[in-house]
Amino acid sequence: MDKNIVAELAPTGTLRAGINLSNFLLVTGRTPSGDPVGVAPDMAAEIARRLGVPLKLVPFKSPGELADKVGTDTWDIGLIADEPARAAVIGFAPAYVEIEATYIVSGASAIKTSAEVDQKGVRIVVAARTAYDLWLTANIRNATLLHTEGAAAAFEQFKNGGADALAGLRPGLIGDVEKLPGARLLGDRFTTVQQAIGTARANSAGIAFLRDFVNEAKRSGLVASLIKKHKVRGLSVAT
Repeated sequence: MDKNIVAELAPTGTLRAGINLSNFLLVTGRTPSGDPVGVAPDMAAEIARRLGVPLKLVPFKSPGELADKVGTDTWDIGLIADEPARAAVIGFAPAYVEIEATYIVSGASAIKTSAEVDQKGVRIVVAARTAYDLWLTANIRNATLLHTEGAAAAFEQFKNGGADALAGLRPGLIGDVEKLPGARLLGDRFTTVQQAIGTARANSAGIAFLRDFVNEAKRSGLVASLIKKHKVRGLSVAT
């Protein structure tokens, strides 16, 4: 392994991988000692194995908190969605998995498609600083965005009539809509969240390594095998 790559991605001799605990598709459990389990931790473990260094998982409650710590000597790689706002400070490899994001609306709503949600008078509730929130913030022109701390709070606000549409990842919304009699899950999507692996932009050799690793992991079937291993529904290998 190139020493420059190891020096950039594991400067302490251990690969510190930032893991977003709020993504229930990529983190599906915990070990007895409390470490995250799932597709994202397994991808980090394989990177550490190829670098020939130990792995330390660094958990974060939200993707926004993880992104905030880039360049602070807290993590060396971050497994987080690739969005333009984050890419300004994080160098990302290509996405390894993707997840559809869409809306739930009330049964009485006239809205039929995601595009129709963006109209004046419509209130969209969304978990703040998620990848799909960043997309909505950049693209919604007419509707009003209402931000909450976490998806559970967003669900409660919609349930209590505090919004006209609930934005989220389709796999999670499938379960949510079952708890909301009469509500409808829209059939299309407003974006696809691209889950990727990044490091500080200054790590040019590390970024190149991560790019090659992800492309090979998708091509070889490693990513697909991890999705199958953890029995995750709603997660697809990124194209």
